[in-house]
Amino acid sequence: MIIGVPREIKSDENRVGLIPSGVLELTKRGHTVYVQTTAGDGSGFTDSEYVQAGANILTTIEEVYEIAEMIVKVKEPIGPEYGLIRENQLLFTYFHFASNEKLTNAMIKSGAICLAYETVALDDRSLPLLIPMSEVAGRMAIQEGAKFLEKPQQGRGILLGGVPGVAPAQVLVLGGGIVGTQAAKMAAGLGAQVRILDINLARLRHLADIMPPNVLTEFSNESNIRRLVQTSDLIIGAVLIPGAKAPNLVTKDMLKTMRRGTVMVDVAVDQGGCFETTHPTTHGDPVYMIDNVLHYSVANMPGAVPCTSTVALTNATLPYAIKLAEHGWVDACKKDNPLKLGLNVVQGKVVCKGVADAFNLPHTPVEECLL
Repeated sequence: MIIGVPREIKSDENRVGLIPSGVLELTKRGHTVYVQTTAGDGSGFTDSEYVQAGANILTTIEEVYEIAEMIVKVKEPIGPEYGLIRENQLLFTYFHFASNEKLTNAMIKSGAICLAYETVALDDRSLPLLIPMSEVAGRMAIQEGAKFLEKPQQGRGILLGGVPGVAPAQVLVLGGGIVGTQAAKMAAGLGAQVRILDINLARLRHLADIMPPNVLTEFSNESNIRRLVQTSDLIIGAVLIPGAKAPNLVTKDMLKTMRRGTVMVDVAVDQGGCFETTHPTTHGDPVYMIDNVLHYSVANMPGAVPCTSTVALTNATLPYAIKLAEHGWVDACKKDNPLKLGLNVVQGKVVCKGVADAFNLPHTPVEECLL
């Protein structure tokens, strides 16, 4: 198979879809890999390292899309890429369709096969290609939240862990999955008082067993959220419904009950956000203020730490990329149910129900595309 790795063009996105060791694994199996020049620079990988691994270097993104049968990326294609995508071309990347109608319509029109990292799911419902970036984003949420709690950043001016004789910050984590767990661990490690909310009692029991004493668990409902946002200094949105739009757990009217300078970090922004007032921001302009509450909602948080996140991501995606290259997408998805669940849009048809429901589009069972 001919595989293309374009340079990411989304704002402040420094990750890359394949690292040189991944290129080597593909080329030694007889596949051809084309990498756009400087695609790996942001993650610390040079063109010469890719060449040594067996890749061919191309100058422009247009050349990469034109020659490749499978495109391996990190983030969803954006406007300038839409016209480059060919019918029946396989795209293997994060898409987050349910929060982006324009992208969804563009991919339907393209006739491409869109296999989304974030909906590849194992039998236990875990998401192996989302977990690495969820781990990074959960930890980063506390790192960024702590920074923006500082007064010069318009935050409350509170140190997350406090000092002897002064109480630490109150951190509220909405969601007890991978993001929420990592955020709670980081916040607790810095000495904050943490509350983590979820609707899954079994998950809350597990978290209560493994977390340190400064992490408390509560059941997630509107009453508890309304009560806790009033006294929280940092609120982390960490809710995920795979393939579907995130629910708005913090509504606009709740902002008026919060203290001036409270910071809200919405890690669910890729799926539309779990705060009603969320809209995507960039690393260059990451925050905005509404009702004296500071919002941080960067849509590609792990892109700020590419030397960590690129390697973590490609460790997880490479085995699946190899399967797709070795067998083609149809046979690979027939043999591998987790990969099949990654199919979202196939040759103009929406095969992921969460995406179809988000935009009232016709849903085609994925099996019909694998005949």
